Amino acid sequence: MDFSLSSEQLDIKRSVESICARYDLNYWAQRDAQESFPEAFFQDMVQGGYTAITLPAAQGGAGLGIETAAIVMQTIAESGAGMSGASTVHSYVFIPKAIALHGTEAQKARMLPPLISGKERACLGITEPDAGIDTTRLRYRAVKKGDHYVFSGEKVWPTMGSTADRVLLIARTTPIEECKRPIDGLSLFYTKLDRRHVQARKIPKLGRNAMESCQLLFDGLPIPQEDRIGEEGKGLYYLFDGLNPERIMVAAEAIGLARAALRLATKYANERVVFGRPIGQNQGVQHPLADSWMKVETANLMMHKAASLYDAGQECGAEANTAKYMCAEAAFEACTRALMTFGGYGYAKEFHVERLLREALLTRLVPVSPNLVLCYIAERVLGLPKSY
Repeated sequence: MDFSLSSEQLDIKRSVESICARYDLNYWAQRDAQESFPEAFFQDMVQGGYTAITLPAAQGGAGLGIETAAIVMQTIAESGAGMSGASTVHSYVFIPKAIALHGTEAQKARMLPPLISGKERACLGITEPDAGIDTTRLRYRAVKKGDHYVFSGEKVWPTMGSTADRVLLIARTTPIEECKRPIDGLSLFYTKLDRRHVQARKIPKLGRNAMESCQLLFDGLPIPQEDRIGEEGKGLYYLFDGLNPERIMVAAEAIGLARAALRLATKYANERVVFGRPIGQNQGVQHPLADSWMKVETANLMMHKAASLYDAGQECGAEANTAKYMCAEAAFEACTRALMTFGGYGYAKEFHVERLLREALLTRLVPVSPNLVLCYIAERVLGLPKSY
């Protein structure tokens, strides 16, 4: 088993590192404090082609796999940009992929180039307030009227929803009581956010503040039929294609956060002198950091295993869920220990570790909770009865 990166992956990693080097910790601290989108960084990533890294060359992409995309996200997060940096391109792995896999040739030609070039920006309209992670229970409907649909309802957590040009939206087109299974009757659309019919409200939150999260209120948004991706009623099946890649991406980003925090803590532990000796000489400081390094690097191996299985076209549900769980837990613990290494200074924004800790908490929450991952492994791997 080869654990090393390929020469192509190493070249990509170095290229991303060179972009990230232009944006120091203070840049990201300012974006977080001002709650402002990192526009300059995003444009550099667009110019580097990282918004189309997993798309086929025929569609303007690099044609690379999920493992390489994960390396890109991890490298961004590890630079100190954290989730605020990685999130600028994270969704571009999923939104174009849904169109590329299930859209018609005409849709690909119309929808993908503006998205890849950065001329248009998109958000995800999936979660509803009452449904949460149970996507089969989405209740807001897109009603067919002639040659178009009309959607009214509410979506929560779309990233940069107030400034996006388009939305990848899933909506119920057949009432759930008329479907054989709850998973049926949901359709996927990629359509223009006509602001005459869409109101955005910002959701104040704990971290990743450079990337706005929104509540989107739809009031009779017209959706042309040609904006529907794939068959009517099969939208959730199409979204499922992105579940494992998303877990892998978040796992990779969590590792990046952890490495950034451990790097800052190690540097501080070597430099901070108390009672005539660097605090890093004390085992009470050394051992937690060493323990976290081991846990982080072990979890990272599972992330790479899941990604390589996915790219090989093999089943990887257990591995992707395990990677997301282990990487997020290891990252949260590592960031907590890094903050504790700084003592009271860790609580100060000046030293940056508090931002990394706030963002590490997000990786535990999304895209699936730790408890649901444990339920998945218990049921699907161990064969235990379903608990919910």
